[in-house]
Amino acid sequence: MPSARQGDIVRPILKWAGGKRQLLPELRRYYPARFDRYVEPFLGSGAVFLDCHNHGLLEGRAVRLSDINADVIGCYRMVRDAVDDVIECLLALEAGHREHGSRHFYEVRDSRFNPIRSGLKQAADGGMEYTPALAAMLIYLNRTGYNGLFRVNSRGAFNVPAGRYNKVRICDPENLRRLSSALAPPHVTLEVSLFEDALAGCVAGDFVYLDPPYAPLSRTAHFTSYTAGGFNGEQQARLQQIVIDLAGRGVQVLLSNSVAPEIRHLYKNSEDVRSAGLKARKVRARRAINSRGSGRGAVQEYLITNVR
Repeated sequence: MPSARQGDIVRPILKWAGGKRQLLPELRRYYPARFDRYVEPFLGSGAVFLDCHNHGLLEGRAVRLSDINADVIGCYRMVRDAVDDVIECLLALEAGHREHGSRHFYEVRDSRFNPIRSGLKQAADGGMEYTPALAAMLIYLNRTGYNGLFRVNSRGAFNVPAGRYNKVRICDPENLRRLSSALAPPHVTLEVSLFEDALAGCVAGDFVYLDPPYAPLSRTAHFTSYTAGGFNGEQQARLQQIVIDLAGRGVQVLLSNSVAPEIRHLYKNSEDVRSAGLKARKVRARRAINSRGSGRGAVQEYLITNVR
């Protein structure tokens, strides 16, 4: 795999529960040597997309990025289309945070972000008509909120409390501009989409990376509320069936998930999975984002893939 160009490296702008930066050395072992198109339907922080971009693996290839979380896609579209305006707004939010700390966080969250967000028009694809100011607010709240979580309540309102950080970099203008450039080519698309819809058109030669909300390791470990609807066991089973179908069609698949019993049952103990040429491997990863301190640090995860 080509080495990343240090001066051009793009880093994720959003922190994300289950973000993949710590797992990248393991994931890179299963990037296919050849593929025609890259598809990622659970985009989140985009760490794997950016890792592939940083190593030059996506040059000249179609890239389809999507997420059901309309805030994420709305934010990235603004970074792509109006990055200087996003930077200007984010610098102002950073200055307010330096002066007022958590008081500023709650004022932005409750008096600006949630009220403005609730009144947004719906985009043609069912997403949100984000503005540069709203994108900057999302980045600010994500980077200064508790553990960098994105969480909404049953009414769809962002409800993460302020975090406790001695120092946090809120605005990195050069990295934002590099991300804007990475998203700008016409062969890169950003869509609000159900994972089923995003994967329906995949064909042999595609490389699909799947990072769904992880199945919880215990009854008290749920973190699936990246949208108001969550991600339950039925959807995990639906995803498994789609993964089997994709592998059977010659799509190169790489999926990450927890080592929860339901995932072991779906992928490790399934004859259909093995018949499709998929293997589930345990790898070690580090988790920096978790609502419980005991859930951070070294953990085991599954990588499921048909890439040899």
